[in-house]
Amino acid sequence: MTFFESDPTQLENIEKLDQEDPLKNYPDLFYKPDPEICYLDGNSLGRPPKKTIENISEFLTEGWGTKLVDGWADWIDQAQTAGDLLGRATLGVGPGQTLVCDTTSVNFYQLCVAVVNHRSERKTVVIDSANFPTDRYILQGIAKQFSLNLITLDTDGSGGPGAVAINSEHEIITPEELAKHLSEDVALLTLQAVNYRSGARQPILEINKLAQSLGILVVWDCSHAGGSINLDFDANQIDLAVGCTYKYGNSGPGSPAWLFVRSELQQKLQVPIQGWFAQADQFEMGAEFEPADGIRGYQIASPPITGIKAVEASYEMIEAAGIENIEAKAAAGSQLMIELFDAWLQPLGFELGSPREWQKRGGHIIITHPEAKQIAHALRVISKVIPDYREPNSIRLSMSPLTNSYQDIYLGFSKLKQLVETGEFRSVQQSESKVT
Repeated sequence: MTFFESDPTQLENIEKLDQEDPLKNYPDLFYKPDPEICYLDGNSLGRPPKKTIENISEFLTEGWGTKLVDGWADWIDQAQTAGDLLGRATLGVGPGQTLVCDTTSVNFYQLCVAVVNHRSERKTVVIDSANFPTDRYILQGIAKQFSLNLITLDTDGSGGPGAVAINSEHEIITPEELAKHLSEDVALLTLQAVNYRSGARQPILEINKLAQSLGILVVWDCSHAGGSINLDFDANQIDLAVGCTYKYGNSGPGSPAWLFVRSELQQKLQVPIQGWFAQADQFEMGAEFEPADGIRGYQIASPPITGIKAVEASYEMIEAAGIENIEAKAAAGSQLMIELFDAWLQPLGFELGSPREWQKRGGHIIITHPEAKQIAHALRVISKVIPDYREPNSIRLSMSPLTNSYQDIYLGFSKLKQLVETGEFRSVQQSESKVT
C-alpha cells in the first residue's frame, strides 16, 4: 500500500488527501457541537452519529413510548439481529454466530469459563502482560477459582502472575516465541487482536494455527480492532472473540458489547451464567435449564434495546462505508501520524511506541515523552486537541476513519508541535480528574 507521493508536512498535500478520500463525506454524519475541537481519541470513545440521535429519539416515542410492553414482540431477538449486522459489517462472518449483549468483561468471562470447563483435563491458561487490565484481572480470578496454572507472557516488562520472559517488539507475540510457552496442558490462550496501548496488531492467523495444532482454544479481544481493521474472522480462523462497540464502533459510552462463537463450537461449549434468554422454551418458565440451540444459548438476559438502537445506527454506517475502505484509511491516517512524528516530534524528544509497518498496527499509535501527562492535559486545555494519556509516559492518538479527516491529524500534530516547542504546555495546572 502506497501512502504519500508528496510531502505530508505541507497542508495543501493533506487537503488533497481529503479531497480524494472515498470516506470524505462520513465525518459530516457525526454530531460535533464544537467545530474547534480536534478529536483524536476515537480509539477510546467514538463520536455520536446524527443517525443515533434520530434512532433513539424515535424509539423513545414511537417504540417504547407507544408500544409499551407489546414492543417486546419486535425486540425479543434484537441481540441476534444486531449481532448479525455487526458480524457482517466488521467481522466478515455469516449469521447466527454473533450476539450484541452485556459488557466486554461479562462476555470475556463467559467464554473463558466455557473453554476452561470444556478442556477440564487441561490445567494451564495463558495471557500476556500488555493485555487490557480487565482481561488480565478476570483471567487471574478464573485461574484462582479453578486452581489453574496462569502463564503471563511478559511482552512489556510489567510482569504479572506466572510471568515468563518473551522476546517482543511493540508487544507483538510471534508464533516462534509463543510456541516456547504452549503445550497440550494449555486449555485457553487469550490475546488482543490490536493491543490497547501500542496499537500493535497480532499475527492472528499464525497464532490460531499454532494453537489449533495443540488443541488450544483462543479467545480474542477485538475491542481496539473492531471497526478499524478488516478482521476477516473466517480467513483468520477465529473461533471465539469478544469486543466493545463504543470505540471505532461509535455506539456510545457503555453501549452493549458483543461476543462471537463459531457455529461448529456452539453446541460444545456451555457458558456459566445460565440466563432465561438462553432457555430453549423461554416463556414456559420451566423448572430446569435447557440451553437453546445456536448462538441464543449464549445470551443471558433481556437485550438493552436503547443501546442496541445506537449499535444499529453505527454499524449500518460501517457496513455502507465498507471495512476494506475503513482499514485503508486507518492505515494511511496512522502512517500520516508517523510521518509527522518523524518530522516534527522526534526532534522534540518524543519516541514512537507503535509499529511502523501498517500491517502490524491498527488505527492508533502511541508516543512517549518524559512530560507526556502534562503535555496531554495542556493539549486539551490550550489547544482543544483531545488525545488520551496512558501511564507512565505515553500519549495515544488515533485516526478514526469515519469521524476524522486527514486535516484533523495534521492540525492536531501541528498544535502538539507548537505546544512543546514553545514550552507553553508547562503553564497549565495538572488536572485532578481520575480519567486520563
